[in-house]
Amino acid sequence: MPTIGLLVIHIHLPHSLSLKQKRSLLKSLLNRLRKEFNISVAEIGLNDHWQESLIACAVVCNDCAFATHSLQKVHTFIENQFPNLPILDHRIECF
Repeated sequence: MPTIGLLVIHIHLPHSLSLKQKRSLLKSLLNRLRKEFNISVAEIGLNDHWQESLIACAVVCNDCAFATHSLQKVHTFIENQFPNLPILDHRIECF
């Protein structure tokens, strides 16, 4: 049976001074995650807040442990590669 792994991240964008800047920062992050991890990723909330965002990353595989491990790598990658976008909260779930 296939497993869907979901990572939801609440990100702070302290250097964003407008929605236009927010979109630019997020576009860079989302494209990099797609390229690096071959995952589905999208902004799912806080669309009208210019210094915060909710992002969801999803993987489909056959094992919850593998999905969790893969999504934990995504979380670590964001922390290491995008230190200017602090993570306020995150959660990983399997379905």
